Amino acid sequence: MTQGLAAAPLLGVLLLLAAAALVLALGSGAAGLGWDRVPAVLIWELRLPRALCAFAVGGLLALAGTLMQVLLRNPLADPYILGISGGAACATLLALLLGLPAAWLTGSAFAGALGAMLLVFALGRVGSAPDSTRLLLTGVVLAAGWGALVSLLLALSPTARLPGMLFWLMGDLSDADTPLPPLLLLALGSLAALALARPLDLLLQGETQAAVFGVSTGTLRSAIFLLASLLTATAVALAGSIGFLGLVVPHMLRLLGATGHRLLIPGAALLGGALLLLADTLARTLTAPRELPVGVITALLGVPLFLYLLRRDAQDP
Repeated sequence: MTQGLAAAPLLGVLLLLAAAALVLALGSGAAGLGWDRVPAVLIWELRLPRALCAFAVGGLLALAGTLMQVLLRNPLADPYILGISGGAACATLLALLLGLPAAWLTGSAFAGALGAMLLVFALGRVGSAPDSTRLLLTGVVLAAGWGALVSLLLALSPTARLPGMLFWLMGDLSDADTPLPPLLLLALGSLAALALARPLDLLLQGETQAAVFGVSTGTLRSAIFLLASLLTATAVALAGSIGFLGLVVPHMLRLLGATGHRLLIPGAALLGGALLLLADTLARTLTAPRELPVGVITALLGVPLFLYLLRRDAQDP
């Protein structure tokens, strides 16, 4: 009951933050025009779809990070620790190198991310269930391998195509104009994770404790891995490699008092979406008319924020 009472004001604040971030995104642009001077077509057909995509991608990454930290029982886990973004990056860069049409890029990224997910899942299994240590080690090794392949593809790429490739690698929402699919997946993923909230809380206390309460830990771990990987694959396919959201957002929510996953899950979706929406607004306006990769903004904000969170956590008794 106490958590339920605490959940309402926190989620209310996060909803207000998300709404304010959306209003700011719609009213901000490279030209610096106010609401009264911006054509309606620019807001509803250009800024709104991109803003909703940014919110969806941020929510997907934060939700995936929350699940990954349970799966690996490691507070430093994030959506990219298993090398999923590396697989997507390799597939997308290969499509760009081959000169495939732009419509193929999102599909290539999604296929690469899913391929990397299945590879980690297959190599990280012990018996019939994934093992957290093997998953972590397999993901780290494969991520290094994907990084080497990315470097190779960049080295083989024509000079004229390098800027576009590098921009996508650093996170890019400029071509994200179809918000409905990622928003739908964010909603469905949040509902699926909420259905697992109690088993997730028990799993954090240890597999033995969870098994005592009747949780099938092997099935639960497989479900967490598949759901988190699907969320990450979709985010990478839409916006490239955007780091730190999945790592920082769960920590921020825990500092705000969100302990159980009934609060962490919707909180991660709202806070992650709002933060990426704000970062994308900065990316569009900070050096206007030039646009920065949104992944650079999240890294510049995420590194000092995470170091602060670590320091504060170490000082807590």
